[in-house]
Amino acid sequence: MLNSVKELAQQIGSRAACEALGFPRATWQRLKNPGIKKDRKERLGSHPLILDPASRARFLEVAGSPEYVDKAPPQIFFSLLDRCSIYICSIRTMYRILAQEAQLRERRDQLRHPVYQRPELLATGARQLWSWDITKLRGPQKGNYFMLYVVIDVFSRYVVGWLLATQESDGLAQQLLEGCYHREGVRPGQLTIHADRGSAMTSLGVAGLLERLDVRKSHSRPGVSDDNPYSESQFRTMKYCPEYPDRFGSIEDAREFCRAFFAWYNEQNYHSGICWLTPACVHRGQAEEILAKRHATLTAVYENDPLRFRNRPPKLYVLPDKVWINRPFSTSSGS
Repeated sequence: MLNSVKELAQQIGSRAACEALGFPRATWQRLKNPGIKKDRKERLGSHPLILDPASRARFLEVAGSPEYVDKAPPQIFFSLLDRCSIYICSIRTMYRILAQEAQLRERRDQLRHPVYQRPELLATGARQLWSWDITKLRGPQKGNYFMLYVVIDVFSRYVVGWLLATQESDGLAQQLLEGCYHREGVRPGQLTIHADRGSAMTSLGVAGLLERLDVRKSHSRPGVSDDNPYSESQFRTMKYCPEYPDRFGSIEDAREFCRAFFAWYNEQNYHSGICWLTPACVHRGQAEEILAKRHATLTAVYENDPLRFRNRPPKLYVLPDKVWINRPFSTSSGS
């Protein structure tokens, strides 16, 4: 293409040749005179409106001073004008300089929130990992609540203890946790207790109790409800059951409901996460016996009438041997 332009340009001129062949004139001029291109700054020099280094340094010093460190550029600009009759640069230039210095968002020393570690907890049997939380039950009047404390065994889903009170208190939490610990026969160093970061959960009293009992403690990350899924799921089961009222007439009514509900939840509720067994039978170590009995019954029916099962032998359900709160990313589902 370039050779064609050269040949045609000798006959009709470069402008007409470029137009006829659709060749950019700027490219033709650049190729025709390769030495004409220079660095833009070298050709034009610095722009007359560019702030000089001394003024730039002066502005950064003013912006970082105690008086202006927490102020936005417009506040600095007009304050300097009104109070000191000083003009350093425009507001837009102030923004540009602060952005270049990575000081646009915040120039003060700020308290940074710590990076909370993702809890990764494993239970391979009952009485190894408990989760506890507090939820509100609505009382007889608007704004009136009863506080329900519940401790659940993560492996078996068994509610090992609960307490209903009119307030949230670390003293009541200690009373509940210590009672569950002794009633379940937990040995020192055997148990981990997980909770969110409520005031009672993170209190010094509860921390001291767990240290004295040799119980490891774990907490959810702030604002991450998925870090405490078993307690949240249990509360949802309770509040969505048909018998759950809109409000409780008194704390005695609420206690009566909780007694009936937790008895049903532990002894009669067939839980999908534990092979449709009840939490009580898993907690007591009866899961294998019950699953084997179920399988034997289904196998007998299958052998008598395979068509009812589409000629597929019934599956032997096996209780999961590992239950996680936040399975590690490197751990596959089968391990």
